[in-house]
Formats: sequence, C-alpha cells, structure tokens
Amino acid sequence: MATRNETRTRSRSNDNNRKTRKPAAEKSAFSFGNGESGAAPLLGALAAGAAIGIGANWARKFLQQASESVMAGNAWDEILKLEHKATLAKFDALLATEDSETVKRAGLVKLLHYGLNKHSFQEEQVVYPALRQANETVDADHLEHEHGYVKTYLYRLENMEKDSAEFLPTVREFRDLIAEHAKMEEEQVYPRFKAAMSDEQNARITMLMNKEGMKMN
Repeated sequence: MATRNETRTRSRSNDNNRKTRKPAAEKSAFSFGNGESGAAPLLGALAAGAAIGIGANWARKFLQQASESVMAGNAWDEILKLEHKATLAKFDALLATEDSETVKRAGLVKLLHYGLNKHSFQEEQVVYPALRQANETVDADHLEHEHGYVKTYLYRLENMEKDSAEFLPTVREFRDLIAEHAKMEEEQVYPRFKAAMSDEQNARITMLMNKEGMKMN
C-alpha cells in the first residue's frame, strides 16, 4: 500500500503530464442549470459540541457565518470551508483534554466522526464527481484517496483507549492530515474550479451538495 507521500508524489507527476484543461465555457459541471440553493449543511451536532468543550461563542459565530453562506446562494466552497473550521475546532478541543477526561474524549470523537462523514459524503457525491467531469480528475482522485486515511484515523481513535498514551499523538497526526487536505482544497482546487463556472452552475452545486448533506442528518 502506497504511503501518503508516495501518493502525493505520484499525483504531482500525473499533474505535470495532465492534458490541457478544457476552456471554462466547456466545463459542464454536470451541465448544472437552474436550482435553488437550499439550506446549508450545518453540522447537526454543533450544539452538543459546544456543550462538551467547543465553546458556545464559537458555535454562535459558526452558525452566523453559515447563514451568510446560505444567503449567498452559490457558496458551496464557503460552506465546506466552514465545516473545515468546525472540524479543526473539534481537534483542538480534543488536544486540550486530559487523560482522565475519557468521557469527554469519547464524545468529541463521535462528533468528529459524524462531521467528517457528512463532509466527506457531500464531497464524494457531488464535488469530486463534478471536478472529474470538469477535467480535474487528478486532483479529485488525490483528494478522495485521502478520505481513506480519514476513515482509518477515525477507526483508530474510536477503538483506542481514551486514556492511552498514544491518543493525543494520534489526534495530532490526524489533525495535520485534515489541515493539509483542507488547505489544498481551499487554496488550490476549489478556487480554480469555482472561477471556471457561472453563478448558475455554482448555485446548482450548492443545492445538490446541501441535498446530500441533509441525508446525513
């Protein structure tokens, strides 16, 4: 099984040999047409997260930002970015726990699992397929491949003793992976992809992504 570094090296090599991308006008993005934006896929367990350590003030700020993204109508990338922030906040809450706080750790791991599963489902069902159709297959495959490591880390944390000496180091490794993954999406892949589409197409992606997110509520 290839390591993450080997996978990234291979992805960069493939990227160098990538065929010239289609002009923006040819990028169908599922031939997205008219569609309402729908409700934002807010993290369903956010209130519970605030109760066990994420912080009520942060939760209110997140909800306000998410509501503004919904009003924008075509802000699928901003919604995903907010979910990245919510996920990293959960990691930080975990890293602030003591070995004696096993119940709190178990609760945060459950919230982390829920949030990451929902986030991954939205991307895998809508965003990554749209990337592939828009001739962004290398990046889509690379990002989806990393979702496999996300599942592996979740499995490790769920099945690890919450007072284990390996718990916090594993959380730090996992957080680093998520932060790097999110940075690639937010700074490289998604801005390029969104800029190549019309407002109508972006609104369609937002609507479809929100519909998929609702399935995980």
